[in-house]
Amino acid sequence: MNAEVGRLPTGFGRLWTAQTVSSLGDGVSHAALPLIALTSTRDPMALAVVTAAGTLPWLLFGVLGGALVDRWDRRRTMWVADAARAVLLAIPAVAAALDQLGIPLLAAVAFLLGLGGLFFDTAATAYLPDLLRRDPALLQRANSRLRGAQTAMSGFAGPPAGSALLALGRAVPLLADAVSFLLSALLVRTLPATPRPVPEVREPLLRQARAGASYVFGDRLLLGLALRPAVGNVAFLAVETVLALFAHDRLGIDTYGFGLLLTAEATGGLIGAGVASQLGRRLGTGTALTCTAAVEGLAVLALAAAPDPYVAGAALAACGAGMGATMVLAPSLRQAIVPAHLMGRVASTSRMLAMCAAPFGAFLGGWLATAYDVRTPLYAAAGLLLAMTAVTASMTGNRRVEAALRAAAPADGPDQPASDDPARGSALDDRGRADGAAPGGRQGDGGDARALRTDAAVGAAGEGAGGAGPGAELAPRVP
Repeated sequence: MNAEVGRLPTGFGRLWTAQTVSSLGDGVSHAALPLIALTSTRDPMALAVVTAAGTLPWLLFGVLGGALVDRWDRRRTMWVADAARAVLLAIPAVAAALDQLGIPLLAAVAFLLGLGGLFFDTAATAYLPDLLRRDPALLQRANSRLRGAQTAMSGFAGPPAGSALLALGRAVPLLADAVSFLLSALLVRTLPATPRPVPEVREPLLRQARAGASYVFGDRLLLGLALRPAVGNVAFLAVETVLALFAHDRLGIDTYGFGLLLTAEATGGLIGAGVASQLGRRLGTGTALTCTAAVEGLAVLALAAAPDPYVAGAALAACGAGMGATMVLAPSLRQAIVPAHLMGRVASTSRMLAMCAAPFGAFLGGWLATAYDVRTPLYAAAGLLLAMTAVTASMTGNRRVEAALRAAAPADGPDQPASDDPARGSALDDRGRADGAAPGGRQGDGGDARALRTDAAVGAAGEGAGGAGPGAELAPRVP
């Protein structure tokens, strides 16, 4: 076995640091922005406009943004997006210092920040598999570390820091977030360059965007991975809409106790992200995803029936653990099997589905609580999550996952480490395509193929490597 197996390239450390710093800034602004908006208005609809403005870019430009990212240099896209957001945040900071900050400006800034986030997040999702040479085990490790840092910074450190900085003045948390974006941009600028993926034929942008969406909907595995967060967002937004009311009216929890409930969920998320790779190795990625989805549904069911705050806190911690593990396993699998030239469009399509589903969940939660009882949305969310688990179990099963991984296995074999020179790997990929292999796949059987069910040696072939199975038809296709 190669001694280098399992070692993350040095460039990943810089990417992790950049995203950690940026997540800290996000936590600061997520806590401070609603409070800043409250200093301008008490109108709930005006506050909702600011919140909704940040999600609109995904709804309006999600798939188009993915198509553009697939055309552009991904590293440059990331650092330019962060630098632009740093400059953008200076505008409301100056307006706040001059006491001219109002809801229209906050909504406009939220929209543009969301647009920058669309390009950064999509480019980062597409860049990581290039950096790690699409090694499934390394992708799991990398996503586990990124998810853990994001949860720690945006869920634990950032919000109290944002509240504390706001006490110094409305401009201070905005400037702090701007500095975090600037530092992230400088770090991303030093990452190893990866060549642009070889495109199909130069086509109109809309046609390329449509091809990316068709690729997701035409592949049962990718569709199953996209349905989980979409249906999950309906359920979780239904819960989030009434959670504070449920905690106060049914559990007798005050404001401080409600903060502890949210902390319990974030703690579970950290634990889930930390054990995700081990779950994938022991159970297989497909089975692990089904188990984490079932845990989420059962945890929400326990929350709905909770008689006291302690049971509710344990249920939220379990739900957070399931979500944390899912947020490592699912993106890692998608990054391992999707061809490089489609990665931006596939990622943005999946994200757009999840973002579009969220408003329906919020409306569902409010309607059910109004028409019936505050516990009703929680029971409905649990039923929705468990139904989704049953429907998608066969779509993301182990055999289907392993078949897709075999089709996307690197030409230079599974025991090769991720290189600090991703251009070399991309050249090999391009050579494989020139020789007639399908994008993301290889000629021949590649009997040394990888699955996410590998042990620490990362050298054994996945279970069921020789069978046609339900996922045998999942060789990547050219849209």
